[in-house]
Amino acid sequence: MNKLWSLFPRLFHSFSLKQRIWLTFVVLITLGLMATGSIAYLIASKEIQQSTLQSSQDTVNQSSQIVNERLKNIGIAMRALMFNDAFKQLMKDVQNGDTSSYYKSLTALQYVFSQVKFNDSMIDSILIATPTGDFYPTSSVRNTANSFYQSEMYEHFQKLKRGFWSKGHIDPFFTGNQKVISLVVEGVSEYSFLGYEPTNVYVVVNVKEEALRDLYMANLSKTNKRYAFIDAAGESVIFGDQTGEESFNRDPAFMEQFSDEMKGSFFYSHDNKDFLVNYARLDVKDDWMMVSIQAKDDLLAKLTNIKKATTYAILGFILVSLFIANNLTQLLLKPLFRLQKLMKKVEDNDLTVRFESVYKDEVSQVGFRFNRMLDEIKQLIEDVKNREREKRKAEIKALSAQMDPHFFYNTLNTIYCKSVLGENDDVNEMILALSQMFQLSLSGGRDVITLGDELDHVRQYLAIQQRSYENLFECRIDVEEALLSCLVPKIMIQPLVENSILHGFKDLTSGGDIGLIICTDGDWLHITVEDNGHGLIPEKLRQDMASPTMGKHGYALRNIVTRLQLYYGDRQRMEITNNDRGGACIELWLPCYGSEEEFHESTG
Repeated sequence: MNKLWSLFPRLFHSFSLKQRIWLTFVVLITLGLMATGSIAYLIASKEIQQSTLQSSQDTVNQSSQIVNERLKNIGIAMRALMFNDAFKQLMKDVQNGDTSSYYKSLTALQYVFSQVKFNDSMIDSILIATPTGDFYPTSSVRNTANSFYQSEMYEHFQKLKRGFWSKGHIDPFFTGNQKVISLVVEGVSEYSFLGYEPTNVYVVVNVKEEALRDLYMANLSKTNKRYAFIDAAGESVIFGDQTGEESFNRDPAFMEQFSDEMKGSFFYSHDNKDFLVNYARLDVKDDWMMVSIQAKDDLLAKLTNIKKATTYAILGFILVSLFIANNLTQLLLKPLFRLQKLMKKVEDNDLTVRFESVYKDEVSQVGFRFNRMLDEIKQLIEDVKNREREKRKAEIKALSAQMDPHFFYNTLNTIYCKSVLGENDDVNEMILALSQMFQLSLSGGRDVITLGDELDHVRQYLAIQQRSYENLFECRIDVEEALLSCLVPKIMIQPLVENSILHGFKDLTSGGDIGLIICTDGDWLHITVEDNGHGLIPEKLRQDMASPTMGKHGYALRNIVTRLQLYYGDRQRMEITNNDRGGACIELWLPCYGSEEEFHESTG
C-alpha cells in the first residue's frame, strides 16, 4: 500500500506543468460538482420524500373526509326526515296501532322520500319498517319476501341497540339486486325521544356502492397506487371489492400495523418489496378506513429521476469542465509557452526576439526580465564584437606594417646609385612612383580599398622594379572593367607580384613574364598571379606558411593568408601550384563587395 501511495507523487511529478494544472483543475471541479450535486440530491430527496409522504396522507385524508361528510349528511337527512310532519303522524299511528291511515301516510311520505333522494343522488332507496307496515318510495319495487324484522340488520341492531352503517351487500328489500351499503336507524318521535323508549320503527337508507366508490376515487390518484375501503377486520366495506380483496388485508401482521389513531402511515414489507400504507378512519364509523397502498419505489420515483438527472448533470458538467480546464490551462500558460518559444529562438542565436504581454502577472514579469537579460546579452555581444573588431584591425595594421621593408631600402639605394650616375630621368620616375606607392599604401588609414587602387599600387611597384631590374621581366595585367570598384584588403596583390620577382626570377637576367588575371568565378572575385620563373614546392611552402617559427621563406604568403582569415574567415581560399611553364601560380578567391558597409557587414 505504501508503495502504491508513493507511486502517485512520482507519477504526478512526471507530468508537464500544463498537465499538472489541468489535472488539478479537473479534480477540483469534479470534487466540487460531486459534492454540490450530492448535497443538492440529499436535500431534494429529503424534501421530496417528506412532501410525497405528506401528499399521499393528505390525499387519503381528503378522500376519507369527503366520504365521511357525505355519509354524515345522509344521517342528518334521515334525522330531518323524522322531524317531518308526515313522519310524526306515522309515528302516532304506529303507537296507536292505527292501520287505517297507512295509505294516507304512504302518500304523504312520497314527497319526503323524493326530496331526500333529490338532495343526495347517492341514495338508492329508503325503507321505513313499522309493525303496521313498510313505507318506501313507490318508484322502488319492494321485495315482500324479505321482512326487515327477520333480517340480519334487525338482529345486528338488537345487539348494538343503536344505529349503524352496514357493509356492502345486495339490497334484500327491493328488487334489482342493487349493491348498496345501508344506514339503519331507529325511528323516533317526540314522545319516544323524551322517554328514551324503543319505538320498533326502523329507517333503512340504501346508498349505491358505485356512487360511493366514484365519490372517494374521484379524489384519489389511480397511478401506481392501490386503494381499499376496509373495516377493522380487514374486510372490504364495498361488496363489489370483496371478491378481489388484497392479500394484505388477510395478513394479520398487516392489520396489526394500524393504530387506534384516526389517521396514520407505516411501511410494510411484502414479497421483498416495501410499501407505504396511509390510512384515515371515518368519524361516522371508526372501524371503517380509507387505505392507500403504494410501492416505495414508485413513491420515490421522483427521487430516482432526480438522482439520474443529478448524475447526468454532474457527468455533463465534468465533461464541460474538461474542456474549460483545457482551455483555461492553455490560456494561463500561453505567456509561458510564448516565452518558451522565444527561448528556443534565442538558442538559435536570434537575439532580436522580445517578450510582449499586456498582463502584469508573475509570468509576464519573468518575460520582462528575460527581455532585459537579452538586452544585456546583446550589449555584451556588441561590446565583444567591437573589441574583436578593434583587435582585428590592430592585427591587420600590425601585419600590414610587418611587410618586409627591404624593398624600400633597395629602392632608395637604387635611386642613390642612379643619381650618382646621372640617370636623373629614372631617378625622377622612381621617386614619383615611390611617393605614389606610399600614398596608396597609407590610403587615408583605410584597411580596404578598391581593386582599381590596389592595381595602381601594383603598377607603381612594377614601375620601380623595372627601373631597378632593367629588362628582367614584363608584367601583363588583365582585369574586367566592372571589377575595379570591388573592395579588397590593401597590399594584397603586390606581395604576390613581389614573390615572383624576388624568388621566381632570382637567377634570371631577362625574359621574365608575370601574368596578373582578375575575373569573376560565380559570386567570387578570382585573382591569379603566375610567372615563368623557377616555380616552387607547394607542399614545403604550405608547411612553412603553417609554422610561424620557420624562416623568412613564405613569410609574405603567410601574412596574406592570416590577413584574409581575419577579414573573411572561411569565406576565402588560396591555392598554390606550378603552371604548365614550370613557374609559380598563386590563386585567390575572395567575396566580391561593392561598398564598405556591405564589406564590414558581411565580414563582421
